Amino acid sequence: MKALLSEQPGGPETLRIAELPEPTPGPGDLLVRVRACAINFPDVLIIEDKYQMKPPRPFAPGGEVAGEVEAVGEGVDGWSVGDRLIAVPGFGGLVEKIVIPARIAFRLPLERSFEEGAALLLTYATSIHALADRGRLQAGQTLLVLGAAGGVGLAAVELGKGMGARVVAAVSSDEKAQAARESGADDALVYPTGPFDRDAQKALSQQFKDAVGPDGADVIFDPVGGDYAEPALRSIGWEGRYLVVGFPAGIPKLPLNLTLLKSCDVCGVFWGAFAARDPAANAAHVEQLFQWWGEGKIAPRISATYPLERAREAISAIAERRAIGKLVVALD
Repeated sequence: MKALLSEQPGGPETLRIAELPEPTPGPGDLLVRVRACAINFPDVLIIEDKYQMKPPRPFAPGGEVAGEVEAVGEGVDGWSVGDRLIAVPGFGGLVEKIVIPARIAFRLPLERSFEEGAALLLTYATSIHALADRGRLQAGQTLLVLGAAGGVGLAAVELGKGMGARVVAAVSSDEKAQAARESGADDALVYPTGPFDRDAQKALSQQFKDAVGPDGADVIFDPVGGDYAEPALRSIGWEGRYLVVGFPAGIPKLPLNLTLLKSCDVCGVFWGAFAARDPAANAAHVEQLFQWWGEGKIAPRISATYPLERAREAISAIAERRAIGKLVVALD
């Protein structure tokens, strides 16, 4: 079977297509014919050895898949050959076949394509965990979403609106602002490209404050980090919740006096660990997502699809922050 492998640390240019033997499911596992694999920012980090998880090489990136069951391991109940599913294995998805634990799989509705299914779980499950569990977002509150045109950002915009919040989207271009508005954002601001000196940080902070209003943001969803973090934190409201989701712009250092002055919380969001530690709560979130998906309240925005032979291009687009919504590699 074909796979896109990382054999040494580096960027997308270090990945190569190779042939691997077909895997066999063990007890508790499913062998899955991968039909689609979504690309996310962790795929950029994991091939550079910058992610919290470092698989032994060679390995295939690709943490989010949709496909069909080809074989069922011993002791697995409820799954049969031919069943359609989605799962987030964390890595290993850019292959024609993958073995996953049956416990991480969710059924893909017949009316949904494999590309749609691959694009749902990681971003929306991260965002609902962030907003509901960590951010305690309530109807009528103000939510500021940084990086609001990326996969996880657009998911946060849609979910924030679905939860009754006023959503302010912060993005880096007019095209991305339009995408955020189309996903339901009430307002959108276009911020400049960093890095920023102190004067530029102050100007950005004022831009955030003007956008969220005089009472500040109740919840700030930050999947960007870097020089954007402190200006965003300065726009938070009294007892607000600042959600630390990711760091494509770099890992920031926040002045903790701001948390005292605003009596606010800085909350880490690690969905993968949450899903492993509390699978019942995660399953309830996924059930809610499927309900909203069926009602048309959320819908993954797939801006481009690629064959496996061009998957490196998709990872490059994510690394360079050029993507709007989700990018998917189709393996049909």
